[in-house]
Amino acid sequence: MPAAAPARPAFDLKSTAWTLTALRLQVADLDALVAALDERFADSPGLFDNDPVAIDLSPLRDSDVVVDIAALLPHLRRHGMLPIAASGGSPAQMAAALAAGLVEAPEGPAPQAPRAEPPRAVVQEIVREVPVIQEVVREVEVVREIVKEMPAAAATPPMVVDKPLRSGQRVYARGGDLVVLAVVSFGAEVIADGSIHVYAPLRGRAIAGARGDTTARIYSTCLEPQLVSIAGIYRTTETPLPADVVGQPAQVRLDGEKIIVEPLTY
Repeated sequence: MPAAAPARPAFDLKSTAWTLTALRLQVADLDALVAALDERFADSPGLFDNDPVAIDLSPLRDSDVVVDIAALLPHLRRHGMLPIAASGGSPAQMAAALAAGLVEAPEGPAPQAPRAEPPRAVVQEIVREVPVIQEVVREVEVVREIVKEMPAAAATPPMVVDKPLRSGQRVYARGGDLVVLAVVSFGAEVIADGSIHVYAPLRGRAIAGARGDTTARIYSTCLEPQLVSIAGIYRTTETPLPADVVGQPAQVRLDGEKIIVEPLTY
């Protein structure tokens, strides 16, 4: 009798990275927040399609107010956001967020404190070690020359997608560029740490420079985007595109902190 095949595990665990939209609260007043949300997204009902959102409370951290997170969540969901996390708040504010069912998102690393000046005795010891350091420097120079002769490591190749992306689909090119050879439909999302090239209509959301690369760009042979973003600075359909780029070959780039959309010239 043949041995039974090993059973497949019911699940496995994989490390992954998600790009979340951060909703940074500048005021704690619930009525003011609701009114601002309604005014901002009244003309863009399809901007969010159950996209995960983290609530950033850092601007309110030093105040003694506690945002009514539980009452705010239904209004965020009404506009298509899916709030899943909170970060940056005071202990009381974070407690309210956790009580409302959110998880705590990690904050960025704290800045390192400036290094203190070493005492005089330590300085004298360092001076004595100068000849040794010079020898180390010579060795480093030798290694550097060897490295120059070695072939450079290959850069992260671009991710290529050759099938249409439908509403609700999301593609993320981590560490490099993204090339899409088919239509990006309304409600679809393309994300890249580098630049995004769409050789077809771009009608969904395009997020380039997802990890802060301000030199990233977005290119499309038919630009009709729902949203474009570079290094966290975005532009939505609330601001109509110029007539000479809508549905035309165009590029999106940053000029300082301003999104520039201009035709592609050949």
